[in-house]
Amino acid sequence: MSRRPRSVWLPIATALLGVLFAASPALAVGVSVALGNSPLAVNPGDEFDLDLRVTDTQALFNGFDAVITYDPAALTFIPAAPPSAQQGCLMTGVCSAACGNTFHIFSAAGDSLKISDVLLCNLVSVSGPGQVYRLHFKASNTQQTTHVRFRRAGFYDAGVRINPVTTTDADITIAAGVGVGGPGATVRGLTLRSSPEPARGGVLRFAIGAGESGTQTLEVHDVTGRRVRRLVSGWQPAGMRSVAWDGRDDGGQALPPGVYLATLRTAGALVGTRVTLLR
Repeated sequence: MSRRPRSVWLPIATALLGVLFAASPALAVGVSVALGNSPLAVNPGDEFDLDLRVTDTQALFNGFDAVITYDPAALTFIPAAPPSAQQGCLMTGVCSAACGNTFHIFSAAGDSLKISDVLLCNLVSVSGPGQVYRLHFKASNTQQTTHVRFRRAGFYDAGVRINPVTTTDADITIAAGVGVGGPGATVRGLTLRSSPEPARGGVLRFAIGAGESGTQTLEVHDVTGRRVRRLVSGWQPAGMRSVAWDGRDDGGQALPPGVYLATLRTAGALVGTRVTLLR
């Protein structure tokens, strides 16, 4: 018996969305999906996960497909066994109301990864925020900045494509001695420390410094990789100084308690530290 080539499975999965769920109305209010916590800093040879995470809370969907690209000279993709272990908790029902019965196709070839994941439950849809997929990579031993990108992504509800779909790619810096931890780290003369840890009342201070003058960017990201606050951007002198953060986002709104990632970037280095806000 002949087998269908893998290339035909994505359109078949899309067709299934309409056949199986035609009775359910679609909410085409848009989906935002991000790859991991960007920017991400890892050491040469490190293994790490990149989550595909829906970051909005409005759209309902019962399936998605995506093509992800990366540079195989900088990153090695490590598949899970079985591939179904790569499915995110929104699709498996671990962190959602999904029934856990899915049509799931995954393939890896060259520099691209193809994903199709559809809930096979009549009239069942899910919404974000949350994880829809997980990819595992190993960094090369060459220090560099590389990217993992969406070539395309589509989300569907009841067989109807949801528009718009907004994607956020991942920027990954591979650098020896990269510090992403708490309460601080130093990398190639670039220092980032926070206190207190945890920060009660949502108020903390960053001690930041560089061995030479130049452009510096200090930003805070949430666990989905979305930037919530930019504290420093522009030319700064060499040396140490203190920067306060009141636990608010760029719009002045108080952020919820939780773990955040602060990153300090210059032209030649990147250092990060996790901070915890308590209210």
